[in-house]
Amino acid sequence: MLRWMCGYTRKDRMRNEYIRKKVGVAPIEDKLRESRLRWFGHLNRRPIEAPVRKIELLDFAHVQRGRGRPKKTWQETIRSDLSYLNLDKNLVTDRAQWKQRIHVADPT
Repeated sequence: MLRWMCGYTRKDRMRNEYIRKKVGVAPIEDKLRESRLRWFGHLNRRPIEAPVRKIELLDFAHVQRGRGRPKKTWQETIRSDLSYLNLDKNLVTDRAQWKQRIHVADPT
């Protein structure tokens, strides 16, 4: 979409970073991390009796997995996102500060 907005095609061989910088859009990895952490904050502010929170209590240890490297779980991804931004799980309760810390602004 950004290529189309700028009038570039794949044949022009312009790097994605250049196009994002020209349009003023944050990297997609940062936006995905922000979205995951926003959902994580929403989940953790819910009471433990909520149906959404009951999923955390499920145990999949008895499920047989296929060969090869195991897929990264959502909890592992969240753990790496928290460590990348130097955040603590307990910060979730303060909504304003949590939103400020996970927000990724578009570089304009």
